[in-house]
Amino acid sequence: MAAARLSVLTALGLAILKLITGILTGSLAVLTSAIDSLLDILMSGINLMAIHHAEQPADERHPYGHGKFESLATIFQALVIAVSGCWIIYEAVQRMIEASPIKQTGIGIIVMSISTVASFMISRHLRRVAKETDSSALKADSLHFSMDVYTNLALLIGLILISRFNLPWLDPVMSLMVAIYILIESLRLLRQAMRDILDEQLPEVVRHEIESLINDHKHELFGYHNLRTRRAGSQKLIDFHLTVCKHLSVEEAHDITDYIEKKIGDEIIGTDVTIHVEPCRRHGCPGREACPTQSIRRAEDDKEWWKESEDDNDMPSDDIQRATD
Repeated sequence: MAAARLSVLTALGLAILKLITGILTGSLAVLTSAIDSLLDILMSGINLMAIHHAEQPADERHPYGHGKFESLATIFQALVIAVSGCWIIYEAVQRMIEASPIKQTGIGIIVMSISTVASFMISRHLRRVAKETDSSALKADSLHFSMDVYTNLALLIGLILISRFNLPWLDPVMSLMVAIYILIESLRLLRQAMRDILDEQLPEVVRHEIESLINDHKHELFGYHNLRTRRAGSQKLIDFHLTVCKHLSVEEAHDITDYIEKKIGDEIIGTDVTIHVEPCRRHGCPGREACPTQSIRRAEDDKEWWKESEDDNDMPSDDIQRATD
């Protein structure tokens, strides 16, 4: 929440500064940047509300929580940004036809320099917080300010060229380039949000990490299947079926699933894990003591005991041989 508030205040300050400068200089490029900052205010405000709703606990009407508020906010941002990009393209074409002169470029250069530095610092901060919380809304906010860094830098260079070489046509051309960039980024945001809305599975690297955490307990298990993953905002929803020895008590099976759920939750931020336990259905099972998983578990326990005893140098050689066998 603090990061979202900071982005709103930063965007507000930059928008006011650019708007005044754009009016004074008559530069469409600076006004375009001001509009972009005003959009950032709107987007940051939406993110603030979305994150507030997404953090609300699950209730009777929303048993899976409210994480998709973030995804909906991202879709709305993408659509608004796309509309603004189209408007800027229209204005840039009009300016190319009219060829309006630019005044007081020195003020514009100073303001765009300040904006570039401020956008760079806030984008880095938001990116770090978004990575820590895995918030899609803050990632979108970070992307907005990263866009501002490049666009502000391009506009700064353009204003310098206009002031030195008297190239008024360069102003609408820069605006047109910024607008095209905005449209591309809006499509990227939209695609990212639609992945969450359509329950696309988590990236393969996260899936492999989940599988690795499950396999850490193979001495307790016969296997697992039907691993499914999806995202709701910053929340990762995971469920799978776990096959355990049918001779385990309900309490033992529950302890295993509880431990695996906690392990996944500790290693992967923002997870909600559901495990369905199934008994092993092998025919002719000889019983609990002869169960393969129990034998593996005893052997691993023996090896652990052997390592401890070896350090004390008090383990008979016959016992060492039996444990390693």
